[in-house]
Amino acid sequence: MEFKIWFKEKVNIIDKYLSKIITEEDNPQKIIYKAMNYSLLSGGKRLRPVLLIGAYEIFRDDIHKALPFACAIEMIHTYSLIHDDLPAMDNDDYRRGKLSNHKKFGEANAILAGDALLNKAFETGLEAAINSNSENALKALKIIAESSGTEGMIGGQVTDMGGAANISSIEDLKYMYSLKTGAIIKSSVKAGAILAGASQEETKALEIYAEKIGIAFQIEDDILDIVSTREKLGKSIGSDASNNKTTYLTFKGMEEARNDVESLTTEAVESLSIFGDMAEHLIELAKYLTSREN
Repeated sequence: MEFKIWFKEKVNIIDKYLSKIITEEDNPQKIIYKAMNYSLLSGGKRLRPVLLIGAYEIFRDDIHKALPFACAIEMIHTYSLIHDDLPAMDNDDYRRGKLSNHKKFGEANAILAGDALLNKAFETGLEAAINSNSENALKALKIIAESSGTEGMIGGQVTDMGGAANISSIEDLKYMYSLKTGAIIKSSVKAGAILAGASQEETKALEIYAEKIGIAFQIEDDILDIVSTREKLGKSIGSDASNNKTTYLTFKGMEEARNDVESLTTEAVESLSIFGDMAEHLIELAKYLTSREN
């Protein structure tokens, strides 16, 4: 199947599943359901859940078993975006072309909506693990939990917020990227492999792939923050500079940064050689990430 058709098909399946997770109830806390769905169902690339399904599909066809975990990843990602946009963090007014959650619902409700999405992610994953009675499902959920915690996404955000005190070299920056952005990307791919019963060698190959595209993805984000537009990016551009953030372009020029994205993508693709044609969609996905406009 052509990559664009495959990708769109998977996004549609994910969106349909996500739309059924949070039911709006007519109760005193009803605003929280609206705030959660406002950000969760606002579009987005759905990169992380597609990565999980893509890794899973190398080994198995029954993707409905992987869907709850893929959607749990997307809920965790969405919660992190809500919190990232808060005045205490990146202070962004727009996300995915819409007002950021705290601009729409207020800071308190945005914080709670993020917390609720994180909780709902693990409710969803645990229910699926219990129903499947699978040790691999529990292992996958543990991988996802670790990647979103202090040794993963949250740790990366803390490092990032520390600015120059924590990031004084490109090695420091890559470490931060490997946690803040890379950990969730890596866990998406690894969880998909574990759910499908991949071998240790197969899982390791997919981990290398994810590590490479995770760094490349973040470098590309740094580039887009300078060269893109708010219309294309769906959020304010130049926010890194206005927040005095250290980025890849602090250490390297634009051309060198783009070359590094290309090199990392090539290395990612090479790591999948053991899968042959079965990995064609993950290969195309890696290439897509380096040519995107948002």
